[in-house]
Amino acid sequence: MTDTMPEQALRALIERLGIAIQEMEHPAVFTVAESEAIHASLPGIHTKNLFLKDDGGAFWLVTAPADVAIGLKALRFTIGSKRLSFGKPEPMAELLGVAPGSVTPVAVINDHTRQVTLVLDTTLTGAEPVNVHPLRNTATIGLAGSDLVRLLTELGHTPKVVTLG
Repeated sequence: MTDTMPEQALRALIERLGIAIQEMEHPAVFTVAESEAIHASLPGIHTKNLFLKDDGGAFWLVTAPADVAIGLKALRFTIGSKRLSFGKPEPMAELLGVAPGSVTPVAVINDHTRQVTLVLDTTLTGAEPVNVHPLRNTATIGLAGSDLVRLLTELGHTPKVVTLG
C-alpha cells in the first residue's frame, strides 16, 4: 500500500472545514444488503461505491444512492469512459488505501497522484445527510451533500456529477 492517510487525518480535515457530521459505529459491512440495519438506524441517503477500471487503464470511483441500479454498459456513456469493469483489490488498496467493503468517496484522500476520477450521482449533491464510510466499513458518517462535495474538492478531487439512476 502507498502512503495512506489515516482516518484521523480525514476527521481533522472535516473539523478544519467546519463540516458537521453524524456518526455511527457498527459491525463490519461489506455489501449494501449487509448494511440494511444501518440504513434503518441512521437517517439520510446511504451510498454504494463502485471502484472501476476502463479499457484505457483509467480508474473511476462511482458513488450513488444505495438503491440506484447501475449498469456498467450504460455507465460508460454517462461518464464518458471506455468499456468498464470492476477494479481489482490491489490497485484499490494502492490508490485509495482501502479494501473491498470499505470503498468510500472520501478515500480519494489517499489518491495523491490523482489517478482516480470521482463520479457522484446528482441526487447526493443536494441531499442531507449523505452517509459514507470514513475509510473503514465499521463506521458510517453522515454529512450534507454540499459538504461532501466541498470536502472532496478540498482533497483535489472535484467530482464529476451525473445522473446515474
